[in-house]
Amino acid sequence: MLSISTNLAFAHDPALHTKPAHASAQQPNRLPLGDGKISATPRQGYVMACRSNFPGGGGAHRVGEWIDKTAGTWDPSAKPQVEGSVSWPNAAITVVREGEQRVVRANNLPTHPTGQYPIRSGSKAYEYDRNPNSIRERTVLLTLPAEPQVTAQPNCVPLGMIGFALSGVAIFNAFDVQGRDAPAYEIQDLCNGHPERNGSYHYHDWSPCLAKDAAGKPYAHDEPVGWMLDGHPILGPIMSDGGEDTKLITNADLDECHGRVGNVRVDGQIKRIYHYRFTMEYPYTIGCFKGQAQRAN
Repeated sequence: MLSISTNLAFAHDPALHTKPAHASAQQPNRLPLGDGKISATPRQGYVMACRSNFPGGGGAHRVGEWIDKTAGTWDPSAKPQVEGSVSWPNAAITVVREGEQRVVRANNLPTHPTGQYPIRSGSKAYEYDRNPNSIRERTVLLTLPAEPQVTAQPNCVPLGMIGFALSGVAIFNAFDVQGRDAPAYEIQDLCNGHPERNGSYHYHDWSPCLAKDAAGKPYAHDEPVGWMLDGHPILGPIMSDGGEDTKLITNADLDECHGRVGNVRVDGQIKRIYHYRFTMEYPYTIGCFKGQAQRAN
């Protein structure tokens, strides 16, 4: 039995957490707004959602000035951020290959700092998003296929957890409970995360806090930064051409599920496999599952 264990602790680097969290030297000031980009079938740049109606009753209560619905764009650089830098010294995550399975065990606490939740009354973030939820410790156990297969047809994406990052943080899909573009409307913290009502801190899009490993070394462009519930890895938004040149990945580089086949460093080896990619543009994480998603506890 091959057993590979990864124990991860985030080495905090203030340079990764400049305000606002979404801003990037390689990112344009305005991004396409994802409202309405939900589909019943696989479609590039859309999310194939398991439901067409949304419960509402949460998310940001006010539309920010950085959102231009007429133009269908939003400006990440103009968006406020949840204040604070709270550490979680008890955060724990292990990712272990056990035979044909990859097992993720975590306690739902991020290995990097977060903002202060609930969002503080009187803050700039509170003017738009009054998230009343707290980050709470919970048991996370995921048993994923170590050698995931691509199914004949893509599978839809549900609400809630769709993957798990190596920072100990759940990955959610691109929309909020109202079906809107979550990263555009909701206010996140310095790591682009926030908690939902059950206390699960999560990302809807790329987090700058996923840029480095436990030793503070930047992840290579061919290394996973997390695993989706179908067992396929997800990598960061920068792709190498095999030499020194890199590029910021866009939807045009990916298929309808927001992935591609390429070289990925998995279990100590370079393998040419299907994998997903974070992007700066909607749908940010995945558009559909290329494999069969496993149930999360």
